[in-house]
Amino acid sequence: MNQEGPHRPIKSFVLRQGRITVAQQRAFESYWPKFGLDYIGQVRNFDAEFGRPAETVLEIGFGNGEQLAFSAGNEPSRNFIGVEVHRPGVGRLLHTIAAQASDNVRVYHHDAVEVLQHEIGAGSLAEVRIYFPDPWHKKRHNKRRLIQPDLLELLADRVAQGGSLHLATDWADYAEHMSATLQASQLWENRAESGEFVARPLWRIETHFEKRGVRLGHGVWDLLYRRR
Repeated sequence: MNQEGPHRPIKSFVLRQGRITVAQQRAFESYWPKFGLDYIGQVRNFDAEFGRPAETVLEIGFGNGEQLAFSAGNEPSRNFIGVEVHRPGVGRLLHTIAAQASDNVRVYHHDAVEVLQHEIGAGSLAEVRIYFPDPWHKKRHNKRRLIQPDLLELLADRVAQGGSLHLATDWADYAEHMSATLQASQLWENRAESGEFVARPLWRIETHFEKRGVRLGHGVWDLLYRRR
């Protein structure tokens, strides 16, 4: 008899709830009913959720929401879904999108892989954006990295043909890992005109987190791929 119990998948994150501020908690109470999506484990009709048909973009691990809030205002014709496990960051984003009156953002406070597996239908996304995921830089932790062959296959099923996958990292080893994993996939095609990486596109801002890394001497690598 197996004494180890049911298999549990390796998580690509550590749930660090942190200390939520009064303003962030108030944002949850005030704005979650409008912008929040409670995980239900069933495929959603996002056109119905947003009240309009539009291209749908998923950002995984949006942190404090700085980039996602910018995207909502910069690309108003598109619908944006953000997924983040860090509660203070979700609260901060809710406050920001309410203040800027962005009706084209919906937010999950949940594990992104479970959302992808159970709530997003095949071919329903125009683009997926994953910016600065945890690099899990210690070699023994590399298996926890989010960008793995299984995830790329899942994303390929959820992204429509011709759609995009945009990754960014400030960790050189992870950039190499991302590139190698994508190059090994038959489902994704590199959109770089030359080499492995692209210059930062105009739709991705330099966030506060990124600027701090650059000041510390970190490089930044963007990868842009098309769904075959």
